[in-house]
Amino acid sequence: MASFEISPIGTVRNDRTDVQHTDNWGAVRSTITVDERFGEACLQGLEGFSHVEVLFVFDQFPEHDDHREPRPYRGRPDLPPVGVFAGRGPRRPNRIGVTTCAVESVHGRELTVVGLDAISGTPVIDLKPTMTEFHPTNIKQPQWGTDLMSDYFRP
Repeated sequence: MASFEISPIGTVRNDRTDVQHTDNWGAVRSTITVDERFGEACLQGLEGFSHVEVLFVFDQFPEHDDHREPRPYRGRPDLPPVGVFAGRGPRRPNRIGVTTCAVESVHGRELTVVGLDAISGTPVIDLKPTMTEFHPTNIKQPQWGTDLMSDYFRP
């Protein structure tokens, strides 16, 4: 397969710096500063949306060489083993994360969001306004996923 390069479009700033602190993201307020090469109007119109999808890179986690064997989610032996593409964690082939966050404010090249599960300094690779038409209505997931995520976005 061909490979390609992706350049960050901005950076996350917030009070979270510990990559091991993986729950309670619900009240985390983050400011994404978009690179000046996109100009002061690059976020214009985003303030009309309630949410934005933030694509970012888990750059502070080491890459794993072998993703062939299913592993318990988050390394927890009480959870079933799952393949690398059945989880949303940082230990994945391209280390890309995506989270839908509430838009709090837009000022020039600064976007403030609530609920972004990325630590301070994380590179952002894209922003997409959240549109109802792109999201399914009948989502199904295993009960272990619901139980595991119960504290994830809790304030």
